[in-house]
Amino acid sequence: MKMRYIILLITVVFGMNMSLSAQSDISELEANQYFDFWVGEWELSWTDNQGNPGAGTNTIEKVLDDVVIQENFEATEGSLDGYKGRSLSVYNPQRQSWHQAWVDNQGGYIDLKGSVDGEKRIFQTAERAGPQGGTIINRMVFHNIKKDSFTWDWESSQDGGETWSVNWKIQYIRK
Repeated sequence: MKMRYIILLITVVFGMNMSLSAQSDISELEANQYFDFWVGEWELSWTDNQGNPGAGTNTIEKVLDDVVIQENFEATEGSLDGYKGRSLSVYNPQRQSWHQAWVDNQGGYIDLKGSVDGEKRIFQTAERAGPQGGTIINRMVFHNIKKDSFTWDWESSQDGGETWSVNWKIQYIRK
């Protein structure tokens, strides 16, 4: 009798692990589902460039007949307290690509194009003139994606995307 319970427990735990892994396995998703993991309410934490902690929230929902992903970001603690931003992300089946428009309460606007690199989901800007002459590309990278957590990096490249520097790393934990 005890052996049955052990086998049942192993089966349940193994099955749960398989289903959690499958949630971030991009090979099982349609292109228009690549960013569905992001939908939900999130608690955010990060450390700024001076080593000070920051925190915030991000509520992500599907809108417009579940075709568009709407983001509602708010920094609530630390040096960015009061910073707010919104984005709309959509998969364009004609172009077979993701696109995002970001706006914030500082007058910022960023246009990004989505892609996938292995299990990473990426939104990237076009190359443009940088502050010190040269050119710059920015991108956000979603990685370490699990059912209730992931890491988000804001990165920049000044060599056409050959190398990247992380400018802001946010840990997402589902509420």
